[in-house]
Amino acid sequence: MAKIILLNKPFNVLCQFTDKEGRANLADFVDTAGVYPAGRLDYDSEGLVILTDDGKLQHQISHPDAKQSKTYWVQVEGSPSHTDLEPLRRGIKLNDGLCRPAKVALIEEPAIWPRTPPVRQRSAIPTSWLELSISEGRNRQVRRMTAAIGHPTLRLIRAKVGDWTIDGLAPGESRQLTIHAPANNSQRKGHSTRRNRRL
Repeated sequence: MAKIILLNKPFNVLCQFTDKEGRANLADFVDTAGVYPAGRLDYDSEGLVILTDDGKLQHQISHPDAKQSKTYWVQVEGSPSHTDLEPLRRGIKLNDGLCRPAKVALIEEPAIWPRTPPVRQRSAIPTSWLELSISEGRNRQVRRMTAAIGHPTLRLIRAKVGDWTIDGLAPGESRQLTIHAPANNSQRKGHSTRRNRRL
């Protein structure tokens, strides 16, 4: 049996349990002992963080060789066309090498919570939303990918990792699950616990 916690990490929260500078971190939202994040989410990004007490599962979720799909909602500057997005679908080259092909589509603004502080926008420049799925975990990869096509990321929310999503979780809320077979994400059952601690 493996324990899993799905957390909707708020903006400007560190994806670790301690911080010498006193910044908000996972300890402010998760009080379950013995769980650790499976992968990271940047301080200035929001959305799904998976924590688990099972080392094998942690590796399966976070290791690049596992090619675990991660889906993001991305607010970008400007109005990219389908042609603009094509390099991301083919596999765009960044300064640390060629990315795997991504799945990307223009979407309507998702039904999400307001960010505090809000995204700074310029009246003369529109913004757009993308749904983007990748199977890598390079440093600030999504932000670098959208910048490379001329549409910098303004807001980044991780909506899904594998089969797990942030559906039904407000910022700071978590849900706890237990699974019987860490090698098979589809075989899971358990209970949910929700908390809503906000910054």
